Amino acid sequence: MGKIIKVGGRGTSRRVADSEDEKWAGEKFKDYQKKMKEKAADEYVVSGRGTGKRKLGDTPETEKPSSKGRYVSMGRGTGRRKLE
Repeated sequence: MGKIIKVGGRGTSRRVADSEDEKWAGEKFKDYQKKMKEKAADEYVVSGRGTGKRKLGDTPETEKPSSKGRYVSMGRGTGRRKLE
């Protein structure tokens, strides 16, 4: 992808390395999370202080609600902007 600088030894040494494709955010993380869920579909998840359990494969997929038409505060909370 690109070059990054890694610092080591309490900041006394530097080395340039190639950055790898990160998968901790965005669509790549969602795909990674889905693969891990399918892999562990028959594992149990315990909830409610240990009083309930269900299989991880039976957990429903969640949908992210749209932020269209909502307001975001701006400038120390004195102004607002509508999201489109």
